[in-house]
Amino acid sequence: MAEYLHSLDNEVVAIGEEVNLQRARALHPRIRLLAYPEPPGAAKKTHHYLHSSEAAIRRGQAVLRVAMALRKTGFVPDVICAHPGWGEALFLKDVYPESPLLVYLEFFYRAQGSDMGFDPEFPTSFDDQCRLRIRNATQLISLAAADAGLSPTRWQRDQYPQAFHSRIQVIHDGVQTDLVCPGEVLDFVLPDGRGTLRSGAEVVTYVARNLEPYRGFHTFMRALPAVLAARPNAQVLIVGGDEVSYGRRLPAGECYRDAYCRELGDSLDGRRVHFLGKVPYATFIDVLRLSSAHVYLTYPFVVSWSLLEAMSCGCPVIASDTAPVREVVKAGRNGLLVDFFSPAALAEAIISVLDDPQRIQALRVQARRDVQQHLDLERQTLPQLLGLVNRLASHARGAVAGPLAPHSRQRKRQAAK
Repeated sequence: MAEYLHSLDNEVVAIGEEVNLQRARALHPRIRLLAYPEPPGAAKKTHHYLHSSEAAIRRGQAVLRVAMALRKTGFVPDVICAHPGWGEALFLKDVYPESPLLVYLEFFYRAQGSDMGFDPEFPTSFDDQCRLRIRNATQLISLAAADAGLSPTRWQRDQYPQAFHSRIQVIHDGVQTDLVCPGEVLDFVLPDGRGTLRSGAEVVTYVARNLEPYRGFHTFMRALPAVLAARPNAQVLIVGGDEVSYGRRLPAGECYRDAYCRELGDSLDGRRVHFLGKVPYATFIDVLRLSSAHVYLTYPFVVSWSLLEAMSCGCPVIASDTAPVREVVKAGRNGLLVDFFSPAALAEAIISVLDDPQRIQALRVQARRDVQQHLDLERQTLPQLLGLVNRLASHARGAVAGPLAPHSRQRKRQAAK
């Protein structure tokens, strides 16, 4: 959206942490980037419930200083877009009270009914629940000051308190379906010189930013021995790093990949299971294009972009029967759903797909069609995002309030004065 707005001769300014902006310069070469140094975290003596809150305040102050300097140059934005999760949005309305603030509402933490306490293999404590409640404070402060909210899915919106739902628009980030599409792969080189793969090979795929229980990595790994035994020609491509994005960390120097490889031992045929690590985007797309059965598992948490990209590539998707997934994967229509906690059920589903590829051909076609019809970036989601931004900007300039604009009575009085 930022790139598109700039292409229409709007002036777009981005504020971000210095190290992240250095990586983003190639992505947005014409957008003005203002950096703030990485702020210090919480002090050691701070109550552990408040670690995230103190870190967020320090980050918010860093952004505040940049915004104040920007205002002194005469720049007043028509719309501000910000992610409230780490504190960057805390004080923006104090610098720009006249500018509408749109907050990107990715995830609201809940002690029950969501990711917390979902997996009995990794139980949570009562102390964890209390700490989580305080962790939401940063988002709630920013949300109370915001003029509108944006969530990518209905499930993500519904995690926020009911009182805010009318101010939250559901619009996904979008998928570039013209780029992320089926295609032939002629020469995919396996790691460690173990040969190559090409379209038509029997390939099981799994993708996550990092290989961890939040994305069902333990269930997937425990399903593999049965799959490999039943399908002697199957190759498994696993994309993801060894860090932890979400959930519990292992002791220093350990990772979940090694832990589950040790657990499975000789039942896991290492010659046919390939850990690719983190790969370039073009390689990731080739992995999806090779897929004969793509596995996506997740706690009740934010749905990964990789699931939608897999659907856009026409992959045969086998996904966990969890609430956020059910919003996009419809069992028997565009994919298959299995019990998150059942390696046996997952293995059975993978084997059935590999046994009869033609049986699920219609699901593959429908998966791509559904993403094209509802989540295509250029034709669907970008126009909706631009419409939301335009409504907020028009309302701030005193035009008729759009359907998302809160506090319209107060703003009309201010305009009249």
